[in-house]
Amino acid sequence: MMGAKTDNIQPTVEPQRLKHKKVKELVAVNRRLVEVPYTATLAHTLNTLVANQVVAVPVAAPPGHWIGAGGSMILESDKHTGAVRKHYIGMVTMLDILSHIAGDNPDGGDEDSNMEQRMSVSVSSVIGHCLESLSLWTLNPSTSILDCMEVFSKGIHRALVPLDGKMENLAGVELVESASTYRMLTQMDLIKFLKGHESELKHVFDQTIHELSILVEPIFGVTNHTKVIDAIKSMRAGSLNAVPIVESTNPVTEDHSLLVNGIGRKVMGTFSATDLRGCPVSQLQSFLTVSVMEYTMGLLSVSANMAGSSPRELVTCYSESRLGEVVGKLVANHVHRVWVVDRNGLLEGLVSLTDIIRVIRSYLLE
Repeated sequence: MMGAKTDNIQPTVEPQRLKHKKVKELVAVNRRLVEVPYTATLAHTLNTLVANQVVAVPVAAPPGHWIGAGGSMILESDKHTGAVRKHYIGMVTMLDILSHIAGDNPDGGDEDSNMEQRMSVSVSSVIGHCLESLSLWTLNPSTSILDCMEVFSKGIHRALVPLDGKMENLAGVELVESASTYRMLTQMDLIKFLKGHESELKHVFDQTIHELSILVEPIFGVTNHTKVIDAIKSMRAGSLNAVPIVESTNPVTEDHSLLVNGIGRKVMGTFSATDLRGCPVSQLQSFLTVSVMEYTMGLLSVSANMAGSSPRELVTCYSESRLGEVVGKLVANHVHRVWVVDRNGLLEGLVSLTDIIRVIRSYLLE
């Protein structure tokens, strides 16, 4: 009986320390904020993403001339005088850039001049191409981990953290902030932090995906014959940062330009906007007309080597996989979702960082 009581109490006692952690403990070792000025070209912005191995950057502008994304007023000010130096007017992601490149008909006209023209526009002109860049949030350093998890469990992927902010509201996200220095906090930073406290989360980490009911379906994907440009357009329309590449049911009659229901189909790969980050700007135009599978299997290995990394492997799990195992795969492969398949490799759904953060927060609140 004593053993049974200890087992029942342990999961609720150990996580108490974790519940009292603060956001500042997640950003202490993060590198300096990577940003671009509003006058930067898309080519410069893409080079910044590649050089810093990030998938999104805030856009900074002079104060008083812009309305921030979502009506936000996130300012950088002088630490001593309080004078405002810049205004962060939005966030630009890799998907924003690709959506701009693929926005019109890329097959007409001179390809080289067409791409050069597209990449020469200012980054401020593409803010809002995708829904994610229409939001810009801050999290106070003293915000609790639980409140931070609540924000990220609602689909917000990243937030700026003012290291010396003046706002007093410590819960949730802010639309108004002024500080001399910011850091970026992402869902992946939070997941890595939680994995570092695996012993305190053993009870929930030992449960399976099925037991936790975090399998998301239906899942829309693209076929192995879909062109890269069509995949980008579909992802933009569906506000998707990545899609599974599934085996086509009929290469001749199936419409490969549209998203398909991937459930029950064999997963062959993943197509993500992030994967195109390492492609040389000069070759982006020619990549748009090849199939996603051709790109993933062939061209990705070349671009990944140029970016100093290895080609991304297909990351999957089963519905009976433990949550701890899935979190380990996410962190090790630095991906934001894992495709859930059956023993034959047929797609059953997905588990995302958002889903995992939500279920761990629910456990901590119990």
